Amino acid sequence: MNRHEAYEQYLRALKQGRKCHKDCVLHGRYPYPQVLDEILDSAAVAGQVELGIIEIPTEQITGTRTEGRRSAFAADFMPLMEPDSEFAQKWISLCAIHLSDEGIQDPIHCCEYLGRFYVQEGNKRVSVLKSYGAPTITGSVTRLIPVWSEDAEVLAYYDFMRSYRLTGLYRVSFSRAGSFDKLQAALGFEPGHVWTPEERQHFTAGLSYFQEAYRKLGGERLPITVADALLVWLKVYDFEELKVMSSAELVKSLSSIWADIKMLENASPISVSTEPPEPDEGGLLGRLFKPKAPERLDLAFINEYYPQQSDWIRAHDLGRQYLEAVMGERVTTQVFNGLHTAEAADAAIDRAVANGAQVIFSTTPPLIGACRRAAAKYPAVKFLNCSVFMPYTGVRTYYSRIYEAKFITGAIAGAMCPDGQIGYVASSPIFGVPAGINAFALGAQLTNPRARIRLRWSCVEKNAMELLARDGLTLISNRDVPTPDRTREPWGLCQVIDDGRFLSLASPYWHWGNFYVKLVHTILSGGWNATSSRQGAQVVNYWWGMRSKTIGVLLNDSLPAGVVQLVEALRSGLESGSILPFHRPIRSQDGVLRSDGSYWFLPEEILRMDWLCDCVDGSIPAFQELLPFSRTITRFQGVYRDSIPPEKEGVIL
Repeated sequence: MNRHEAYEQYLRALKQGRKCHKDCVLHGRYPYPQVLDEILDSAAVAGQVELGIIEIPTEQITGTRTEGRRSAFAADFMPLMEPDSEFAQKWISLCAIHLSDEGIQDPIHCCEYLGRFYVQEGNKRVSVLKSYGAPTITGSVTRLIPVWSEDAEVLAYYDFMRSYRLTGLYRVSFSRAGSFDKLQAALGFEPGHVWTPEERQHFTAGLSYFQEAYRKLGGERLPITVADALLVWLKVYDFEELKVMSSAELVKSLSSIWADIKMLENASPISVSTEPPEPDEGGLLGRLFKPKAPERLDLAFINEYYPQQSDWIRAHDLGRQYLEAVMGERVTTQVFNGLHTAEAADAAIDRAVANGAQVIFSTTPPLIGACRRAAAKYPAVKFLNCSVFMPYTGVRTYYSRIYEAKFITGAIAGAMCPDGQIGYVASSPIFGVPAGINAFALGAQLTNPRARIRLRWSCVEKNAMELLARDGLTLISNRDVPTPDRTREPWGLCQVIDDGRFLSLASPYWHWGNFYVKLVHTILSGGWNATSSRQGAQVVNYWWGMRSKTIGVLLNDSLPAGVVQLVEALRSGLESGSILPFHRPIRSQDGVLRSDGSYWFLPEEILRMDWLCDCVDGSIPAFQELLPFSRTITRFQGVYRDSIPPEKEGVIL
């Protein structure tokens, strides 16, 4: 009886193998199992480790060690030989053993390289067990370790080898280095936690359940791992929810963040929008068939603090008031303040949506987690978070190119400082801050080629400005004024006067009202969808500058007339695009020529600057050097955030 069943199974497997072979040929893929000896350069192996007998994930068995009977199998290890061949008879005999009470007991022998297994002995056993959908196959494994390099796949593999020592699971593998630490945090484990057998079993069961839903949505066609997709899901949901979700509920939850999962196959998923988008009419047919834009909008503003507690929140609240004054009856607004916990933020968003909010603005980066959860829950609502370089399709981010205004204040400093020794107090090492430092330095060199910038950080020294003044510097760039009506001292570019006080001369400022008005106008006129279609599947981050009037420079009346004229000329040039702060020869502190004057920095390159110009004396502080108050924002927006170990209590980015 077993022999007859085994013969029928061979016919089914043969049909599957021939179909796989045909599909591979039609789509230009290699139709047989990969041969390790043909793809492996001996120089690419740093060493080998005997792992002993382990359970090998069947889906990760992709080839053979030598060519051997390569043509007997399709790429999925299903057979290709005729049923009356000697090969088929041996396959059927093995299948009969598998169907017997004895079962297949002998382990296969494999080499593992970069997370993929190549069979050295036991190809037909693999074929039989794969035909029955066995999730794992017992095997003796020799790991071949690749030579370390900066290649993304090699970096991810070295990260996997570290994680394997903690998990003992091959299925916990990611396509990007650093992901395992995020998984540990998402599961509530400490970074170096060694998984117990019970934890391994619990996770494997949850991952298998998740994988079923992932495959239903076509996940096997994506060039990522199941663990990659699970980690994206865990940024919105909790692992324990897998216990209580039905299969349909899990598929629905996965569908709600599918766009973010697909982003993983894009090497540059974030698209930076540098100017206010315009409506895209798309011709006559576009005008006839495009969705009708709303006539009015209900907006909600979600604030981590109260305006009276935070100048930053006050600036956004003034922007909201300006929006109401300009837009009149075309908008209504809701405001929720003091949302210090994830639970409070989630509840506020739920109330806002229940009250009819169509667009929700959250004004600080830590609220991105609440927005991510809500975006999956309310796909018809538009969510924005005041941050930058966040790779989430459901939440757009917005910020400003403050470096343009820094370039102007740097030019003022250079013009008013004969000896060229200028101080600079930076806030935190987050996206855009090094660009602001560099733009200030280049502005100073524009008007004073001898200018040098002495850098200190308020996130490291609370009295950074006073320390620069004690060093004898008479011009110091301090923290910017958040709103044009706020003139607390000292702000912006300051002059140290004789009695030790600081006189504020000029400062960049934000005018969030102009941003909100322009963005709401684009939504009302169809510009939101136009931006989406132009950027394709990429995430949209708004990063507007002086042309949009989102930022400006506030001047003290005491500035000389010639300096004021200089400011107006630079402002006009920046707004028109005829002046670009970084379009000139630039060397960094390490002597590297970053631009020869003909290079145009992309917006992403400016945002992600983690180097300083050679005329800057100082360095970017490490995370361990930061004062506690600055660590939260740096976790979310730090130029080196990917290397900061995640916290299990915080939002997993």
